[in-house]
Amino acid sequence: MSADPTPGPTPPIPTVPDPTTLDSTTPGPTTDELTERALLALLGRPASMGRREVSEGAGVEPATARRFWHAMGFQNVEDDEAMFTEADLLALQRVARLIRDERVSEDLALGMTRAFARTADRLAVWQTQLVAESLTSPSSEELEGRDSRSVPAPGIAADAAALLASVADDIEPLLVYVWRRHLTNAIGRMLADADPAVRWDPSAPYRAVGFADLVSFTSFVRRMSERQLARLVQRFELLASDVVTEHGGRVIKTVGDEVLFVHKEVAGAAAIALDLVDAMAEDELLPPVRVGLAHGRVVSRLGDVFGLTVNKASRITAVTPSGKVYVDDDMARGLGEVSGFRATEQRRRMLRGIGVLTLHELQRAPGGRGLASREDRA
Repeated sequence: MSADPTPGPTPPIPTVPDPTTLDSTTPGPTTDELTERALLALLGRPASMGRREVSEGAGVEPATARRFWHAMGFQNVEDDEAMFTEADLLALQRVARLIRDERVSEDLALGMTRAFARTADRLAVWQTQLVAESLTSPSSEELEGRDSRSVPAPGIAADAAALLASVADDIEPLLVYVWRRHLTNAIGRMLADADPAVRWDPSAPYRAVGFADLVSFTSFVRRMSERQLARLVQRFELLASDVVTEHGGRVIKTVGDEVLFVHKEVAGAAAIALDLVDAMAEDELLPPVRVGLAHGRVVSRLGDVFGLTVNKASRITAVTPSGKVYVDDDMARGLGEVSGFRATEQRRRMLRGIGVLTLHELQRAPGGRGLASREDRA
């Protein structure tokens, strides 16, 4: 089966008025119709092919096509169900070509597909929510009684779909550019960790690991609507990400009221922790934060980090007072040679699953601001 690898023209989705403004004689488009318009705008062609037709067009077995479709995060469909477009065929053809040319194995191609899928799924949900929120005014929330809901009104959802489809072609190059930039950084870290001149222990790289945890978050959950809570979490993630990246760290993941970050250097991680405390204290919307830091080997896998050091940082955070930063012995020793910081020994604590540790409260040294404080960057 031959196929034109070039997607067809991209028809825009017309802006759909809010159904609440239509009179009873004017039927609005159904959800299925809006979804079909989004598919046409983003993928270029209607869904017209079954899985067997796509697999034959790409020159792969139906079972292989099924595995890749599942790796992309989509549920399996019947062989002849018309669920696929020319864009799906083109994507499978490209992957099949890489495997046939023996540039990658099928297992590696499936693994990379899963990595793209998991990242793209969260990215797509994140962006649709951001756009819907940007189109929602406080007055419309109150008018419709929707302030307590995180789901947008039908008209807002339709307008958000139209806007996203209309800008997709313009922001797609940005997505590729950001990915290439991060890929470059990841390659650099991998090469540095593997360099025998600087890494004598090949078992795992050393990292400073930190957890930042919002204090009294549960009480905020009880008092806030879903939309208000979403805005609080979004604000926390934004501020935390800004602070971490400004000091050269990496945000590994955010889970509601907690952010996990890593840094190659103890001084950089210390500056992040102290600036996070300052940033939350200065923000009127957010509650205080507490931060726990540990230094040691970590296991990096699929963009996440694991191991005793990560567990230790989490347990330290759980016993850290509000608005404070506590660190383990390894962090304290490493910071002893760095000007601008002071680690004051605290009483020994029994940490579940870790054992007895001597903790240290991290502060900026008198007369010094550590690394690039928030005041220095202002």
